[in-house]
Amino acid sequence: MKRLLLAVFSLLALCLVAAGCGQSQNAGGGSANPAKAIKVGATAVPHAEILEIVKPILAKDGINLEIVEFSDYVQPNLALNDKELDANFFQHEPYLLNFVEEHKEVKLKNAAGIHIEPMGIYSRRVTSLKDLPLGASIAIPNDPTNGGRALLLLEKAGLITLKEGVKEKATVADVTKNDLGIKFNEVEAAQVPRTLEDVDAAIINTNYAMQIDLVPTKDALFMEDSTSPYVNIIAVREGDENRPEIQALIKAVKSDEVKKFIEDKYKGAVVPAF
Repeated sequence: MKRLLLAVFSLLALCLVAAGCGQSQNAGGGSANPAKAIKVGATAVPHAEILEIVKPILAKDGINLEIVEFSDYVQPNLALNDKELDANFFQHEPYLLNFVEEHKEVKLKNAAGIHIEPMGIYSRRVTSLKDLPLGASIAIPNDPTNGGRALLLLEKAGLITLKEGVKEKATVADVTKNDLGIKFNEVEAAQVPRTLEDVDAAIINTNYAMQIDLVPTKDALFMEDSTSPYVNIIAVREGDENRPEIQALIKAVKSDEVKKFIEDKYKGAVVPAF
């Protein structure tokens, strides 16, 4: 009888030890091997839409992707620099380089080029650039890189001439020839589409054009071609580019599945750069 009681007590002791070990491994009710997570900031179209396709791809690798949407071009970089995000996906490299130059405290870099969004010239008032009147008002983005990009597009369309060598750093002050006497309305990039009813033409980034149901390949009077250097990128903090989660994100965004989605969904308005 004593031997039986001793065996029972020994078994109970082993159970308590095992339970204690299990409790320490799952303190707070969590899993012993919690899923990895990554938080990426993006503008809605097409970046967040593309990331929605990426989400289940990363889930297969045990990575939970959280998409944080932004409606401007400033906060995503500040949030990434402040470690509120792990990466962002909304800008091209010229914009990022200019942003870093203007914000000395920001330490971000290009981790991967993903796609090109051709900038276009749109109008509610004319159906051809030849129909623009003297003194035409044209809205352009007011940030340095997209503003310069818009002016380069106007030059390529034959509407203005810029000072030699200014390239993407061009400003309205660098316009040396303006036969139409174009009046430039400089506004924040996200607000340019809202000016369409009030100006003769507007130069709009593709992501914002698509948000108001403008299809660049159909509705733009003139647009950038495939030679555009403005590839949209995934940006990260300096030193984070080799993090396993970041590398997994890049691999997923550059997958054949995502490439097909871009080609089928945007039909030339967004062009894969991989």
